[in-house]
Amino acid sequence: MKRAYVTARRPADVAREVEALAGTGCGEFVLRRLDGGGTLDLERLGAARYAAGLQSVVWLEGGSPPEPTSVAEAAAR
Repeated sequence: MKRAYVTARRPADVAREVEALAGTGCGEFVLRRLDGGGTLDLERLGAARYAAGLQSVVWLEGGSPPEPTSVAEAAAR
């Protein structure tokens, strides 16, 4: 699975970047920290997860990738 590092600052820009990268076959996205894991980073993370879709893995730089879950488990949350 291809991994991409996302550096966009605004959540809307993060979503656009992730959508474009997902279209090229990326399935893992690492967001560079801009706010030390604070509110801005969490908003960016949410935008990235929404844009990436259920099959993708998204996390903040410096953390570890989340454990893989099935689509059914993710949908049940």
